Amino acid sequence: MKPANLILASVALCLTAASQAHDSPGHFVWPHGEKAAVSLAYDDAVASQLDNAIPALDRVQLKGTFYLTLANPTVLTRLDEWRAAAAHGHELGNHTLFHLCSAKAPGHEWVTPELDLDTISASRMVAQVKLANTMLHAIDGKTERTFTVPCGDRLAQGTDYVDLVRSEFVAIKSGSAAVIADMGTLDAYAVGVTTPEGVTGAQLIALVQQAARAGTMINLTFHGIGGDYITTSRQALEELLAYLAAHRDVYWTDTFINIMKYVKTQRAADASSSRPSSVLDERRRPGTRATEHGTVACTHPSRLRRQKDEKVSSDSATDP
Repeated sequence: MKPANLILASVALCLTAASQAHDSPGHFVWPHGEKAAVSLAYDDAVASQLDNAIPALDRVQLKGTFYLTLANPTVLTRLDEWRAAAAHGHELGNHTLFHLCSAKAPGHEWVTPELDLDTISASRMVAQVKLANTMLHAIDGKTERTFTVPCGDRLAQGTDYVDLVRSEFVAIKSGSAAVIADMGTLDAYAVGVTTPEGVTGAQLIALVQQAARAGTMINLTFHGIGGDYITTSRQALEELLAYLAAHRDVYWTDTFINIMKYVKTQRAADASSSRPSSVLDERRRPGTRATEHGTVACTHPSRLRRQKDEKVSSDSATDP
């Protein structure tokens, strides 16, 4: 190859390497090449979830996660339906026994004294969360669980009780987030959620499309579906589900526990992957580009030209 062509080829290789290096850090590989993961969750164990949400999910063969507040009357009066939902592949998650929240938080005037998280010790909250896991096990027989923190309030009398129960769970939802920004830095024990209320199907679809563009995940946490409170209409949910079902190649819609087990396994594999050889080390060294003929140093074009001129000069000086 002529020297000029060699310079151009080397520059092209280096520009390609730089582009790939820039794109790769935020990329997360989903199980079947999907662009994003979608968790559809439903809090508080309200009746409209059994009446409307679960049938809608089942019609399109998608799975959701239902965070049960164990003191809610529907857990007792409709226990067989919750158990059937679990047997059908839906996840039953922990949402504590009584749904305690901080009365002093903005907008929490509805919190009654007996349900005020500010008046209970962290140790008592830990005991309640563990008991809720035991009760859930009695319903579905599962030993692995996820947790959604009621109201996102983590402090019981000033102590973060959620940190004290993290070993009990695969993952925990806590706080607000639209689309997860970076799967590589996601804290599995403080996963943010979006709580829709009064939105349209088109608005819900727009949210999952944002997740696809980001290549990450979104956690939608619903409450009432066509009834109860913090309500999303049946039509809006069904439009979202129809969209997700029609685009299974783009969106991995699954239970939160399945998604987070995959995320944790994938990240652990990435972190522990070893370099198989010194050749791979060289190919990963900054300023190089691997090719089928070896490794090309990504040298600035002016330096390549100077090296060529120096070689020509040296060859001329040694000619007889």
